[in-house]
Amino acid sequence: MSIEAVRDYFKKWNMEDCIKEFPVSSATVEEASKALNCEEKRIAKSMAFLVEGKPILIVTAGDAKVDNRKYKEKFKKKATMLKADEVRKHKLSPI
Repeated sequence: MSIEAVRDYFKKWNMEDCIKEFPVSSATVEEASKALNCEEKRIAKSMAFLVEGKPILIVTAGDAKVDNRKYKEKFKKKATMLKADEVRKHKLSPI
């Protein structure tokens, strides 16, 4: 998704000026925490999984991990993150 599309979406709530852009990459938790000069636990991390053929998104603190035992108890299967091409296949988008 382009930054312009995000701005347009945020305009609905007068939030387009809340977007932060950096001269360096912020694609990973580590990069984002460096760009923001904060701890990794302060970054929201999104992880996509497939459950019963449908994608789900789990958002955690940047330094957190998915507890495999709890995931399996809840969804009755092993936690396996979607790969980039699978995310595109399911047309996952933050908006």
